[in-house]
Amino acid sequence: MITAAQCRAARGLLKWKQKDLAERSGVGPIAIFKFEAGKTSPHRATLKALKDAFEEAGVIFIAENEGCEPARGAGARLND
Repeated sequence: MITAAQCRAARGLLKWKQKDLAERSGVGPIAIFKFEAGKTSPHRATLKALKDAFEEAGVIFIAENEGCEPARGAGARLND
């Protein structure tokens, strides 16, 4: 699934506000705010809805340490 930092990064890449993500994912804006602020741990279905919305818009999520030497944190990038 995705982390709060990846969620914020993906929104930044797409220049989406939390409201935009809420509309595209079907997840409430308050839930998104709390997730990104580290106040809640969403259910798996909520994280999937967020991830699916981002991937549909062209975001690729990078797992922690994926293809990196030295080790790096998780991330997000736009599909070329």
